[in-house]
Amino acid sequence: MPASKVAIVIPARYDSTRFPGKPLHLIAGKTLLEHVWKRCRKAQGIDAVVIATDDMRIAETAFAFGAEVSLTSNKHQSGTDRVAEVAKRLDGFSHIINVQGDEPLIQSSLITRLAKILIKEPKLAMITVAHPFGQDEDVNSANAVKVVLDRHSHALYFSRSPIPFVRDNGPSPTIYRHQGIYGYAMKFLLQFVRWKPGILERAEQLEQLRALENGTKIRVLLAKSGAIGVDTLEDAAMVEKILLKR
Repeated sequence: MPASKVAIVIPARYDSTRFPGKPLHLIAGKTLLEHVWKRCRKAQGIDAVVIATDDMRIAETAFAFGAEVSLTSNKHQSGTDRVAEVAKRLDGFSHIINVQGDEPLIQSSLITRLAKILIKEPKLAMITVAHPFGQDEDVNSANAVKVVLDRHSHALYFSRSPIPFVRDNGPSPTIYRHQGIYGYAMKFLLQFVRWKPGILERAEQLEQLRALENGTKIRVLLAKSGAIGVDTLEDAAMVEKILLKR
């Protein structure tokens, strides 16, 4: 049986509707994308880190700071589609970890934990991460995705709405916030992008629901806390303050 190998693929696109040019935005003297790449490079148990993009501005910048880059189609509807295109070209890899290109504070140790679980459990199709909502996190925000788990730490559902709903002064379960990092068995990832989005995915605009709609279990690794992702210039300013303090 061939040895298991794990690659991180970082999807990066220039034409973000809310923040054009986001991957190349400078934060504490480095591009947002370079911060993400460096965090990924520090993770253990990873055999390759590849930046996937359809934009030569991003590609040339990534080449300059030493990254491996794979150019992709500009017709992809999601980052997962872009990741899958790159995954098809990777020879001998058994697992893929999709790290979003706007997570400059992603914990390298968290990526390491995902990689270890994927290798240890070869039958596991898909894994992601969640953490309890912090006091400064808005549970009601549609940008903060919630996830409900079963007793075996598998996702029951993801939603932009607060879930679970507590009725009539019932017990208050922990509300978990989903983090946008995914690990896949290679075979499953290539199957996932062949499925058409279902009604739940289209309604919530959450592509992880495609896996649940097709009967696939998603393991959820629980972290103690999350890190700030960059969706706006204000987020970038907050991240810069954190990095400069360190």
